[in-house]
Amino acid sequence: MSLHRRLVSQSTIIFGGRLFGAGIVFLVQALIARFWGAGHLGDFLIITATCNLIAVAMPLGFHTIGAYFAAEYRARSERKQLGVFMLHAYGHILIALALLLVAGPFIVGLLGQGGSVVSQHYVPVILLAFSGATVMLSGSLLIGLKRPFSGFFADGIFRPIILVAALLGAVGIVNQDDAFAYMVWGAAIGYVVIALVQFGFTVIAWSAVPGADAEVRPREGRRWWRFALPWMLIALATDFFFDINLLLLSQILNREELAIFGVCTRIFALVSFGVSAVYAVSMPDMFESEANADRSAFHRKVGDANMVATALSVVLFCITALGAPIALQFFGPGFTAGAAPLAVLCLALVVRSALGPASLVLSIHDRPYASLPAVALGIGMMVAGNWLLAPSFGLMGAAISALVAITVWSVALWAIALRTAKMDVSILQWFRTRRQAAVPAA
Repeated sequence: MSLHRRLVSQSTIIFGGRLFGAGIVFLVQALIARFWGAGHLGDFLIITATCNLIAVAMPLGFHTIGAYFAAEYRARSERKQLGVFMLHAYGHILIALALLLVAGPFIVGLLGQGGSVVSQHYVPVILLAFSGATVMLSGSLLIGLKRPFSGFFADGIFRPIILVAALLGAVGIVNQDDAFAYMVWGAAIGYVVIALVQFGFTVIAWSAVPGADAEVRPREGRRWWRFALPWMLIALATDFFFDINLLLLSQILNREELAIFGVCTRIFALVSFGVSAVYAVSMPDMFESEANADRSAFHRKVGDANMVATALSVVLFCITALGAPIALQFFGPGFTAGAAPLAVLCLALVVRSALGPASLVLSIHDRPYASLPAVALGIGMMVAGNWLLAPSFGLMGAAISALVAITVWSVALWAIALRTAKMDVSILQWFRTRRQAAVPAA
């Protein structure tokens, strides 16, 4: 099967799995509100947000670079080197788990949160965070080891199923507070099991990497940290771009507009996952070509990934533009005002896909810090755009501001990659490689 056909098939399956899991989580939230009231739904959302933030911090950024180094060491047949990386990465999570279990309750008390919902369910919250961190790290490693389904499905499909099972298991309990506590504990225990099973798959995938006798380079740790820090910042700016944006817009938009824009950004994040899945599937092949110094194959694979990602983003833009008015009605009649702004946000996804994975290419060329000026420029454009457009044009102004910021960010990254890595990472690369392949050899 050709690369671009494999990208389409695998990324479609991964995206479909994420849609399935997102639908289950949405159903769970609705059932919590129906069974136990809005107060417990708020508690659930607070616990989820807290677990996510703690989970992101526990690996100390190694989850953001796991796919990169796993793919590199697999391509170079360096199993021992990958094993040392994994030992460090999982060690960070275990040390953080021990510190949180021992000193966490004392710190929570010092912060005056002794009566908070997180404090009331502290141990299962920490277990959920530990599982989330482990799944993120294992998923990243499995993607680099060409196991994308094992990498994505633990969090995208099995975690929501465990959540439903925990909810249904607690429904029969008469006391609402006890039922909610049982649900949290059930979700925590189930997620720990999922994380450990996925860790087992990761170890099996690692054992299949050749090169058991290859020597370990003692100074490689410095390189890991050099990549982890900038990628932490890149991931923060990209994955939490709209969370930062919502905080800024909270000083400009009214509460109703802010709620509508928040729903739009969540739908956008789900749509953009489909494009991210394309690069997750293609990334190991890119690393392998680069490690083998096969520049023509590397260019071709980047071009194929860009073509599939751009085509998919155009399809998703059309689907969202047509279906947004219907989908947003489920949140209430007033939310249909977000249909046009949501279409604008999805147009930004098309732009970002067409300009290619510049940050990824810069990291492959050992220039991870080169992405940071473009990231800072994009955030600055978002702040300026919100200040200029949102007060006068409301939701559409906020959407246009985000479109401009993402466009400027993507163009800057493309230019930096062209200058630093001497490579055009845009979709034009696909047309260029196809034209060269069509020219008969002399």
